[in-house]
Amino acid sequence: MSNFYEQVGGEKFFADLVSQFYAVVATDPILRPMYPENDLQGAAQRLQWFLEQYWGGPDTYQENRGHPRLRMRHAQFAINTAARDAWLNAMRIAVDGVEINEELKTQLWSYCEMAANSMVNQPD
Repeated sequence: MSNFYEQVGGEKFFADLVSQFYAVVATDPILRPMYPENDLQGAAQRLQWFLEQYWGGPDTYQENRGHPRLRMRHAQFAINTAARDAWLNAMRIAVDGVEINEELKTQLWSYCEMAANSMVNQPD
């Protein structure tokens, strides 16, 4: 039985997903200011590594960055519900833009919602 990473097509799928996500981030008035001008590509690479590892792919994220510790790594950013919603909107566009069966899409989206909700660190 193959895992999620293999079922969706591996690295190619996640590269496509992350590319579509960052195409939205690049023009989003809430999300774009959270990324240094010279690090959008680096952020995209880290997200791709993280998602690949989370969903059963290679441990490249861990090898390069250590334990994910998502809340700690995002603590420097003021993430309120508007930022969460902007992130979810960008990810929804990306998820809707990739080729994936409905059952796997539901799994992926459920994770995205949980992760986005857990990153909120500021009151509205």
